[in-house]
Amino acid sequence: MKIMVPVDGSAHSLKALEIAADFAKSKQADIYVISVALSIGGMEGHEISPHNRELHDDSQQKGADEAIETAGEVLKKHEVDVMISKTLSTSVSIPDAVIDFAKTEQIDLIVLGSRGLSASCRFKLGSIAYLE
Repeated sequence: MKIMVPVDGSAHSLKALEIAADFAKSKQADIYVISVALSIGGMEGHEISPHNRELHDDSQQKGADEAIETAGEVLKKHEVDVMISKTLSTSVSIPDAVIDFAKTEQIDLIVLGSRGLSASCRFKLGSIAYLE
């Protein structure tokens, strides 16, 4: 069985990770942890400088990488190994990136926090738990 947990660094995503860890231990399942960095690529026609686009993308990547690192620490405490730990970059949408990964890796179960980052943080960093 393959369990995927998208994380964004929020308390809710880390709680989902703990629940997935307990489930994985009881079912001998593999855990796939992902975080999505939202890129604003493809906005060449808009009034945003290449420098500001790069700053935004770097900030997104850093936040996603930190969420993955924190998830690894949580799983280590629960004595659960991670099958795949990955930061995805996308310019489409975060929910689509999560769904595409799940389809590609043939994930059986997605454990997702009920809420992600606050509206302010979500605007700055993006969030996997925010579905439109």
